Amino acid sequence: MDPSHSAQDVVRCALCRDAVAPMYCNVCHMHLCDDCVAKHLSDKSQVHSVVSLTQYLSTLHCPKCSDHPDNQCKLYFENCDCPICLHCVTSEKHKHHDLFNLKELYQDKQEVIRNDLEELEKLVYPKYQEAATHIPVQRADGSQHWQQLRSALHKKREVLHQAIDDIIQTRQEEIGDQATRYTTAIDKQEDVINAAIKEIKQTIHKLKNLLEAGDVCLVSGYKSSNDKLRKLPPKLKVTLSNIQPLEINTQLLKEFVSLSPLSVKTEEQGLTVPSAGAEALFPARLLLSVPRLITDIPCGDQDLCNVSCLSDEEIWTCGENNILKLYDLDGVLRKSVQTKSGNMPQDIAVTRSGDLVYVDYWDSSINLVLTNDTQKQRMVKLSGKESSAKIQTLVYVGGWKPLNLCCMFSGELLVIMDSDDAKQTKVVRFSGFTPKQIIQWDDQNEPLYTSGYNTKYLSENRNLDICVADRGAGAVVVVSAAGKLRFRYTGPPSTHHGSFIPREITTDSHGNILTTDQYSNSVHIIDEDGLFLRYIDIGLQYPVGLFVDSKDNLFVAEWETGKVKKLQYYK
Repeated sequence: MDPSHSAQDVVRCALCRDAVAPMYCNVCHMHLCDDCVAKHLSDKSQVHSVVSLTQYLSTLHCPKCSDHPDNQCKLYFENCDCPICLHCVTSEKHKHHDLFNLKELYQDKQEVIRNDLEELEKLVYPKYQEAATHIPVQRADGSQHWQQLRSALHKKREVLHQAIDDIIQTRQEEIGDQATRYTTAIDKQEDVINAAIKEIKQTIHKLKNLLEAGDVCLVSGYKSSNDKLRKLPPKLKVTLSNIQPLEINTQLLKEFVSLSPLSVKTEEQGLTVPSAGAEALFPARLLLSVPRLITDIPCGDQDLCNVSCLSDEEIWTCGENNILKLYDLDGVLRKSVQTKSGNMPQDIAVTRSGDLVYVDYWDSSINLVLTNDTQKQRMVKLSGKESSAKIQTLVYVGGWKPLNLCCMFSGELLVIMDSDDAKQTKVVRFSGFTPKQIIQWDDQNEPLYTSGYNTKYLSENRNLDICVADRGAGAVVVVSAAGKLRFRYTGPPSTHHGSFIPREITTDSHGNILTTDQYSNSVHIIDEDGLFLRYIDIGLQYPVGLFVDSKDNLFVAEWETGKVKKLQYYK
């Protein structure tokens, strides 16, 4: 086999370029054959380390430290994403950084690679192959379908043409009937007039004879008939028919030959591969033993109810009034908007495009405050007055009272609402203005949520579960994206905090669920399967609103103080 033209070949000696190389020099990084080892070792310019290729391949080869070239790297800093030597540990550059053993990290990484390879070969790649086989079938089905549509359209055309021909034939017959009636009426009128003319002529002749005869008896006995002849026959008044100059209703024709729109969408196939042993390169972030207060944000008003992050630097708030307020983290009021109806907003959320939505319980509506820069009407900064903003009512839910809402990862809205008579509660997923899904009953046809005048907040988790803090039930109720009950969390098995009465709820990037327990002035953290992890109870005063930003910092709105506290609870 010619090595220069071989697609796959054994390792060759770097010196003679021909013989198979079972040896390797760790110092010079060269492959060597048995015959060339002695020649290579005769080079006294440096100390060589020649080992078997098998030993080389089975040994971990750590790189040289970039800051200390004489040392090999033994450790790895996650924060800098680089290997380091032991001397680097004491440097200010890497102070407070997370440290990993490079050998252990290498072994973990190898395990990840092996599992990824197995997953790709045995699961992912076959799925793609299967998907590729569907394409020709879909193409053939589409071609057949388009031909069927064309045939159906041709038949519709024939039906339309026949209908028009039938209408024209009917109108032709109506014109013939009208012509006959018209001719008959004219003939009758002509007969009446001709008869009258004949009678008048006879009367004129008779009167002339009376005058010429001079007969006293005949003239004395004359009786006039002019009264009868003076009355003309009725005049025939005819309104001739016409073709009505109406425009063709093309919209009606389009509806007769309507064509549903083509929908081409991608649908998640839900390939989920268990990967035991293929853990993340770095372990999940650990919870702090004692959460840390980062900052207090004074928001001016007491009775603060809700908070939602516009960004990591700005927060929207609302309380028991009709004003929505935007603050920065220093507590500076940046914007303010009055609700459209003047009612107090029940809940707020920020859309993925950066606009604000709020719930108006009293007029049963969901409203959008257009605050994004792409909108034509943009809120202006405060100058002592509420700023102007365009508020659009997205949805009216007649017969129901919307309680709270959240924005989903898909961009859709989740709204929890009570019926007007407070006897039913449901969660509705809205896509635009249209309800797409209703979640209300479990598999035994029992209500998932309590009804009545109890606060119920909701949030979507990263695994697409829908989490509801049901105060009336004293539970967090979690269902899957399909609306199937997964679990109910009613507090940890044993607690000194007393009864669990949840209010607000949110989730973080690790899939953990956080909910306020306002009467114990704490926040419960549970994992996505309902396992209690810990409390956050560092001097909170009646915590109500909750939100987690993109860095997993927790914002807690306090009802009594009118403050929003920003907390760190991960290491």
